[in-house]
Amino acid sequence: MVVIRLARSGAKKRPFYHIVAADNRSPVGGSYIERLGYFNPIASGKEVPCHMNFDRIQYWLAQGAQPSQRIKHLLKNYRTSV
Repeated sequence: MVVIRLARSGAKKRPFYHIVAADNRSPVGGSYIERLGYFNPIASGKEVPCHMNFDRIQYWLAQGAQPSQRIKHLLKNYRTSV
């Protein structure tokens, strides 16, 4: 089954997450099918905290992909601001 989740990257104590569509059996930081955006929880100033490709996310949801709890929260909060 395909899931839409966050994949952590970035330096120690400077988290940066990619929003990815991945097989649920692959490890969280491992391989993925497609990168759908990013989330920067420590964005400051003019940095963009979240960017999502909503067309591709809608495609994967239509194909039966399950979003994680955090992705559901991000979609709810950032869908209206973009």
